[in-house]
Amino acid sequence: MRLLFIGDVVGKEGCEFLASKLSRIKSDYNIDFTVINGENSASGNGITKFSANFLTNIGADVITTGNHAFKRRESLDIFDEYEHIIRPLNYPEGVIGKGICFVDTGNIKIAVVNLMGVVYMEPLENPFFAIDKALSEIDTSNIFVDFHAEATAEKKAMGHYLTGRVTGLFGTHTHVQTSDEIILGGHTAYITDAGMTGAELSVLGVRSDLAIEKQKYHFPVRFAESGEPCFINGVVVEFNEKNGKALNIERIIIR
Repeated sequence: MRLLFIGDVVGKEGCEFLASKLSRIKSDYNIDFTVINGENSASGNGITKFSANFLTNIGADVITTGNHAFKRRESLDIFDEYEHIIRPLNYPEGVIGKGICFVDTGNIKIAVVNLMGVVYMEPLENPFFAIDKALSEIDTSNIFVDFHAEATAEKKAMGHYLTGRVTGLFGTHTHVQTSDEIILGGHTAYITDAGMTGAELSVLGVRSDLAIEKQKYHFPVRFAESGEPCFINGVVVEFNEKNGKALNIERIIIR
């Protein structure tokens, strides 16, 4: 089977550009299953019912999120209403939503786990212990993890920690695609960051002049999406659905 993972989709422009290209990408790469990180899919970041429906309608089988999962308070019910939309697993017990999505295709079962790092991030539960507990309860060998984390060292460590235990681990959050895609231990597809889907000439999807003003003067600035041409970042993973082993990982950039 072949899985497509799309890095953080940013705002209206990112969503619309992805919509214009996704069908062709699926056809060109013979994609069977699609996971999209949608935590920045709403204008102004976060995820809303509108942006969630948009990503679902264009072809997302599972939508993952991250530290902006709960940014839009008016849309929190999506995490209980939609089975295929998940938030980081290691939020405290009692938080709305869930951190794992199971999809039964009829022939196989796929588990998608959303996990968040704690280095330079919110002080959530230790992600290593959280994933250990989750893996002890997952009853399929086809397991993919979106590790939403800031520090490359934390992502690298988690990749090695889960080598042989999951089919793929894809870093998200920093919006800058890394060129270190690899199959770890002959089993686990890994990339430190899958990148972003949105305006290429921007600062993480934000208008460059506004990001510069914020960093130069340390003064509150209302960010806005860049209107520059978009690109799509992600990875395609071919895997053996009988044993959960990744066979190949290919990094994609589509302009």
